[in-house]
Amino acid sequence: MTHPEIADLGAIAPHYDALLCDVWGVIHNGRSPFLPACEALQRFRAERGPVVLITNSPRPSPEIPAQFRQIGVPDGVCDAIVTSGDVTRAELEKRAGQRFFKIGPGRDEPIYRGLDLIDAPLDQADFISCTGLNDDMTEQPEDYRALLDGAAARGLAMVCANPDIVVHVGDRLIPCAGALAQIHAEAGGTVVMAGKPHRPIYDLTLQRLTEIAGAPVAADRIVVVGDGIATDVAGGNAAGLDVDFIAGGVHRGALGEGGADARAVAAELARAGAHARWAAAALAW
Repeated sequence: MTHPEIADLGAIAPHYDALLCDVWGVIHNGRSPFLPACEALQRFRAERGPVVLITNSPRPSPEIPAQFRQIGVPDGVCDAIVTSGDVTRAELEKRAGQRFFKIGPGRDEPIYRGLDLIDAPLDQADFISCTGLNDDMTEQPEDYRALLDGAAARGLAMVCANPDIVVHVGDRLIPCAGALAQIHAEAGGTVVMAGKPHRPIYDLTLQRLTEIAGAPVAADRIVVVGDGIATDVAGGNAAGLDVDFIAGGVHRGALGEGGADARAVAAELARAGAHARWAAAALAW
């Protein structure tokens, strides 16, 4: 088992000309910014090259800067943002004219803006679109099992706009759309996802990176930074890119609060069939 090297971004930056960085759990927790992480991204941009944020947020990327301002994430942390919402809209566009049953909070409505879809009750729908739980502060995924079992029995596919299972909001773990997709799949339903770790979001991200850089950046000169093993690490592995795993993010309960230990991190990654070249407790220069 190969252990990742424990190192801050400043130590590994000379190996890379571009950086793809996760958002939630790496640069903020939904309530507060992680300022050392933000400063590290600013410094990478100044000294090395472009930073593209790649997030499983179900909102289209133009919505994210306003969210950053609300949380307190400083300006200048990235050159571009690519969201699961961006690539999911392409999946929804393929279903133009169809009726859909919507699951998710009102804040995610921008994902549907301008699409030719008909909002319908479940018994009249052609498919389900899920951006999250309707109220993720009070509901749990199990509250949706009967609904999703019935939908799967009817053969309704689910388009899931956020593959994440859980995310930290402050110190609280909140369920995401991926948890509902998991239940739907367990019931035999078809699930369509385009966000991390799936290829469409990486294709779009690398396209944006090429536009920013003015030419394709060699794969061995790009590093992926993220805290989700099943999303960030697995996605980076599948894309053939080096990964810098942030162990103090969503997996900190499994890995402990004392920082990144190479042996413990390697064991946790191996359990998921994943690997990382680098690791750190948190993103910092």
